[in-house]
Amino acid sequence: MPPIIGVFRPKFLTLPLVCIFAGYAVSLGHFTQASWLDLMLVIILGLTAHISVNAFNEYFDFKSGLDFTTKRTPFSGGSGTLVNAPHLANTAKTLAVAALVVTSVSGLLLVWRHGWQLLTLGLIGVAVIYTYTQYLNRSPWLCLIAPGIGFGLCMTLGAAWVLSGHLHPGAWIMATLMTLLVVNLLLLNQFPDVNADRAIGRRHFPIVFGLRTSARLFALLHTIAFLLVPVAVAGGYLSVGALLGLFAVFLLGPLLCGVLKRPEAVAHNTALLGLNVAFIHLLPLLTGLGVLFFRDASYVIMS
Repeated sequence: MPPIIGVFRPKFLTLPLVCIFAGYAVSLGHFTQASWLDLMLVIILGLTAHISVNAFNEYFDFKSGLDFTTKRTPFSGGSGTLVNAPHLANTAKTLAVAALVVTSVSGLLLVWRHGWQLLTLGLIGVAVIYTYTQYLNRSPWLCLIAPGIGFGLCMTLGAAWVLSGHLHPGAWIMATLMTLLVVNLLLLNQFPDVNADRAIGRRHFPIVFGLRTSARLFALLHTIAFLLVPVAVAGGYLSVGALLGLFAVFLLGPLLCGVLKRPEAVAHNTALLGLNVAFIHLLPLLTGLGVLFFRDASYVIMS
């Protein structure tokens, strides 16, 4: 595999697919027939958007010197590709821009097919992609919520909107679920990088508020995300099959216990970081599968 592929972070590209699946599941759960062209455009958009943000992150972290001081884990923001092959830095930047162009073109095609209202989500997504590493990392709150907005609001809600043709409560539920989960994905992955990030002027949540407070917020957000599923079922916004997602509790319990018990040890506990990734994938996957298999709920359409 060519070294430059490392800046794409291929192993991380499962996340946009999970987000799109969540939007797809809730759109079909609303008894609609999705267009294959729309589905392909949404998948291309999701993958290239994530490739773009990964490549920009690699480039800017290399230029700032962060990549040379980070104690790398399998879940670190940078792959180390440019540290080992610095001559590829400009190539990484070019690929980041190219992926962003493909994302934008795919988005504009969807806007052309479904209406200018989608443009709002697209502009927010593009802004998050380009500004996250360079600018948003200087604000603890913007840095905290930006990934969730990108993957939850823009990608999951956008997918459900395009594939079902309208916004309904089920789409908002899935988008909120993914927003909370992705916020926590980035939040916990920042624990090992606190010292290196602080040295280059970043001010994300664990740096500003500390690991203990960050661990409590992490536990709160995961708990809300988990409880959102039965609440949505009780309200009739998701079918009863969505309760399949509750089997993810077998990962949530040990995950929260491990993070809350010793927040300072998270940086050295790759198993705990991996458990977080597994939970963030499993909860929406099981919820979405349940929605697809049991389409018997009454949905309330937003006018």
